[in-house]
Amino acid sequence: MSAGAWMTSAEVGDQLVGAFQNPGLLLGIPLALAGAVFMSLGAQYQHRGVEKVERLSGADGANGLSVEQLKRLLTRPSWILGTLMLGLAIVCQLAALSVAPLIVVQPLGAIALVITTLLNARVSGHAPTRRSLIAIGACVGGIFIFVFFAAIFAVEQDITDRELFVILAILLVVIIVLGGFWLVLRHRMRALFYVVGAGILYGFVATLAKAVIKRVQAGEFDWVTLVCVIALVAASAVGAYFVQTAYSSGPPDLVIAGLTVVDPMIAVLIGMLVLGEAAAAPPWVLVCFGIAGAIAVWGVVGLARYHPQVLSESQELGIVRGSDDSGSEPEKDQ
Repeated sequence: MSAGAWMTSAEVGDQLVGAFQNPGLLLGIPLALAGAVFMSLGAQYQHRGVEKVERLSGADGANGLSVEQLKRLLTRPSWILGTLMLGLAIVCQLAALSVAPLIVVQPLGAIALVITTLLNARVSGHAPTRRSLIAIGACVGGIFIFVFFAAIFAVEQDITDRELFVILAILLVVIIVLGGFWLVLRHRMRALFYVVGAGILYGFVATLAKAVIKRVQAGEFDWVTLVCVIALVAASAVGAYFVQTAYSSGPPDLVIAGLTVVDPMIAVLIGMLVLGEAAAAPPWVLVCFGIAGAIAVWGVVGLARYHPQVLSESQELGIVRGSDDSGSEPEKDQ
């Protein structure tokens, strides 16, 4: 190992130790975990509310919830309770972001995937299969590997006005592209599109939230900060619509899988490519980033294909629904 490489490793190691000795980080971890729990419960209750509205309206919202369906959601107790829990999740996340780095807070949301999977299995009666458990393991494992290396080599830095303008410009392009796809192809879109789209938007939301929090803490609430707040609200609104539509076309743990994988990956990528937080990372770490990200994305796609509830509802998996008194073989849902 060269002297330069040794000095870089020593500096990274000292920084990592110092981060774990930071009381703010120790407070941010339980706050992020609490947010993951509230996210899981909120997703389950919101999914229940969307399903109820679809049954009452007699219209499938998989291609996009209508205005009437959105209004009905506001009258469903389960959806309102889920929204309140998601609100608590956001409060916990913002509190965690105010005291801990983004690359520590965002990945801990992956815990929500495990909790939501167990909850949905109990509520829906669709026990996870081996393939779906492998997909979940790939989601959680890939994202933790990704952020493990990011936490070691990435360094949190102050966000300049120029970097904020770049982030806002990219976000504008993302919203235009996602909106264009939705307008043209919404009748062909399924849960995976909405899940990935919401995850991308929420990755920008987390980054902008961190920027706004740091500027407010520094007493720098200027017009640039105000633009960030407006962009944050807009991205949150579009992402929330995508999430509600995803609930109508897929199980809640699939939605959470996409959000807990895509959201932190986007946030970390912004930190790497725009904020230069991975400038000191060696090439092999960048390769590890790519491999870990590919594993996590493969897990989301696998869960979308092999989730037992998805297969059952698409009539690809024969699930016994009951039997008659004649002793004949039970019929499968047609």
